[in-house]
Amino acid sequence: MQFEPLDQFQQRQKKLTEIESLGHAPYPHKFDYTHTPKQIVEQFGNRTAEELAADPATVRVAGRIVALRPHGKAAFAHLTGDGTRLQIYIRLDVVGEQTFKLFQLLDLGDIIGVSGELFRTKTAELTVKVAHLELLTKALLPLPEKWHGLADVEMRYRRRYLDLIVNERAREIFVRRAQIVRELRRFFDERGYSEVETPMMHPILGGATARPFVTHHNTFDMDLYLRIAPELYLKRLVVGGFDRVYEINRNFRNEGIDAVHQPEFTMLEFYQAYSDANALMQLTEELFRGLAEKVCGSTKIKYGENELDFSRFARLSMREAICKFWPAAAGAAPTLAEMAKADGPRGVAVRYNAYAHSCSAEPIPAIEKQSDGELTGELFEVIAEGQLTQPTFIYDFPTAISPLSKRRADDPSLTERFELFIAGMEVANGFSELNDPADQERRFSAQVEKGGQDMPKEVDVDYIRALSHGLPPTAGEGVGIDRLVMLLTDSHAIREVILFPLLRVEGADVLDAAPPEKPEGPK
Repeated sequence: MQFEPLDQFQQRQKKLTEIESLGHAPYPHKFDYTHTPKQIVEQFGNRTAEELAADPATVRVAGRIVALRPHGKAAFAHLTGDGTRLQIYIRLDVVGEQTFKLFQLLDLGDIIGVSGELFRTKTAELTVKVAHLELLTKALLPLPEKWHGLADVEMRYRRRYLDLIVNERAREIFVRRAQIVRELRRFFDERGYSEVETPMMHPILGGATARPFVTHHNTFDMDLYLRIAPELYLKRLVVGGFDRVYEINRNFRNEGIDAVHQPEFTMLEFYQAYSDANALMQLTEELFRGLAEKVCGSTKIKYGENELDFSRFARLSMREAICKFWPAAAGAAPTLAEMAKADGPRGVAVRYNAYAHSCSAEPIPAIEKQSDGELTGELFEVIAEGQLTQPTFIYDFPTAISPLSKRRADDPSLTERFELFIAGMEVANGFSELNDPADQERRFSAQVEKGGQDMPKEVDVDYIRALSHGLPPTAGEGVGIDRLVMLLTDSHAIREVILFPLLRVEGADVLDAAPPEKPEGPK
């Protein structure tokens, strides 16, 4: 295979041949190092030139060459490894002619190992004076130019390996993402939760309302759905006696892609027996506040032009949010009483659509076909959701859009459900779990009867059977880890925080391969 830029690819292949002719292995098996560049800087970064001269420190370190500055019979270079740059200094009279010839055949992007003593240059930069050098990997393609390379955002996502090499910001995001996941696990482990794993291929669509990816199992000759949510399996575990469980899971939804949606994404879901939605709101405040402090060093963090304050969480019912954020140009705001009465949300939606048509905004579709509960959800999305910058819990979701939530005892049209919104994004969704098997069967049946691509096609009978064995009063919640990482890294597109987001396949990356003439034999 030949890759662009072709001239550099061919030049580097020629150098590779020259390196082999000098007796050097271009791809040796290992390199025994004593330190990474980061460890050298951390361990010796405070030593002065005099201290290093008086007590010499010899190191063996490996890294990728990201800068080369030849000076006749000597040269400086920078290696990067473990997220840190380190300078090296090589001289012909120290390393000998053979090693110096090898060095002269090196390019930016090559990976080398060196050993030598540390010293400080005249500019006080910590540097390795190379006594021995080995080529560990010859890079046949160049790195992007420092100032002009990888300016194409989509190319950064396609070739994330280059993005991580040349963009320190990209590396920082994913180092922080790993820290966030560690802190999530620590938080729940310390509170007696058990981490579990549940199936990623489901025979029945359920646990959320979303369009699935469908695959086929050949041996069983059955279609399966890639998981849209692990909820129903996790609650089966609570039935089985796991009173506190959590899972960090990958979910798949065959839907649109935008700044906050990807078809493959990561969720945290956790369930706690003998609890309710109010208790989980308190727990969620504690979780998010602690994450901000541990990961960002403060409960106040910058996100775009806003400062988000995780020390305070507002709470609004869904109806209150619609009334509070009703656009002034749409006339008098609806009242809570109007939103609560029969056909009230329909009248409010008609008024909103009149306003939307007058200012070319997106109207609420099919008002006549939707229930009051569904229209309440639609009104919230178009009016209030984007206004919720500071951490805000929205609660009292209509029963019509909450098929797995327990109804409020004093108002069966509403459920004990909440969602947490930050910077206009839904970040968490939790509720008191419905544990009445008869009520759950009715709601599942209503979903199936309603139909549509996003709805289950059959009732999950085994889940109803599990509920019939007894699910204790339980509260559960899902947290979008990708969106959480966006907030805690000041990233404004979900693809920035996913290492390899799904993209259309480029033609140059698809090879036409003829099928083998004969199938492989049995294994």
